[in-house]
Amino acid sequence: MSTRRRLAAGNWKMNGTGADLAVATALAGRHPAPGCDILLCPPATLLSRMSQALEGSAIATGGQDCHAADSGAHTGDISAPMLRDAGAAYVIVGHSERRADHGESDAAVRAKAEAAMRHGLCAVVCLGETLAQREAGRTLEVIGTQLAGSVPDGADGDSLVVAYEPVWAIGTGKVPTLEQIGEVHDFIRARLEERFGAAAGGAVRLLYGGSVKPGNAAGIFAVSNVDGALVGGASLKAEDFSPIIEALEAAG
Repeated sequence: MSTRRRLAAGNWKMNGTGADLAVATALAGRHPAPGCDILLCPPATLLSRMSQALEGSAIATGGQDCHAADSGAHTGDISAPMLRDAGAAYVIVGHSERRADHGESDAAVRAKAEAAMRHGLCAVVCLGETLAQREAGRTLEVIGTQLAGSVPDGADGDSLVVAYEPVWAIGTGKVPTLEQIGEVHDFIRARLEERFGAAAGGAVRLLYGGSVKPGNAAGIFAVSNVDGALVGGASLKAEDFSPIIEALEAAG
């Protein structure tokens, strides 16, 4: 059995207003002493309020992005120190939607992850191939390049989580086969251990993301080197996210 503590992470994306804080408090009530770590990443407008609402609970909060700089003339952006001040313990960087919508390169993602690590945030670095890349047989090549370019030096299990999210599976209902998920997660683990050593590389949690639902979660969590999930739409309702958390707890 792995000594890595499993993680159920919810990415609310551009969804949620003050009324939806009830979802977070409902989850905290359902899981007062969970057998895994739980993370919610709401929009920036809710982060401080959610952190306050969850104070004393087992649920951590995180940002959905951060700027590489600590401060400055960057209208609309949010820095890692600001996230910490709002109560965050984590921040997602390099999500495929950021890479696609905002043209973020591996180098830009790495700089954001470095900023997160500087300020004591755990960076959830996202990787994933497009359908065209998958069909061309380039999945591991793409993942290897993104991993090498996006993950900072000196990362370990406390400062880094890696989330594999095939772009073609996000929000589409399509899910890779369990064999395909396992192949990529085993590949990522091997690369991390090669780069950081068996101890540090072996301590980094690897999440799968892309149309994770209550109905398929248990099967995914049984796959080699899958330490949890980065969940999108299914994390917006307690009745959807809670069964995923329970499946992760049952996976041990």
